[in-house]
Amino acid sequence: MGKRLVAYFSASGTTKKAAEIIANSAKADLLEIMPKIPYTKADLNWMDKKSRSSVEMSDKKFRPEVLDTDIDMNAYDEIILGFPIWWYVAPTIVNTFLEKYNFSGKNIILFATSGGSGFGNTVRELKPSAPDSMITEGKILNNVNRQQIAEWAETL
Repeated sequence: MGKRLVAYFSASGTTKKAAEIIANSAKADLLEIMPKIPYTKADLNWMDKKSRSSVEMSDKKFRPEVLDTDIDMNAYDEIILGFPIWWYVAPTIVNTFLEKYNFSGKNIILFATSGGSGFGNTVRELKPSAPDSMITEGKILNNVNRQQIAEWAETL
């Protein structure tokens, strides 16, 4: 098994907690996908059609900017990629991340946090952003505890 990276986007901190457990259990490096402009509570109000997250998710071509990192993606064979589910898919900032680096030949395993929905069309919507990678659904981490997350990560 090659080197692993847990990369994650977390708007409220829930996905971050899961990512830290996964990275520790899977013995992987950890990278937070940071938006150039942080999201506020008002930005995340999905009930407001004019909120930032609502506007971004209504246009699947929208790509929120991310902060630059000095990570060498070539050093990793497997990416464990996490995010919250927004409107039944990954937030478009995850597409931004995938388009920023070359993931050719890499295995990308998804995990997500959600208020109750599954992956929906996530793999189909992420695939064009990393066309030469293998993207697979991993696990939705709803109502699971630290031990359950760790046990799942150890199976990867």
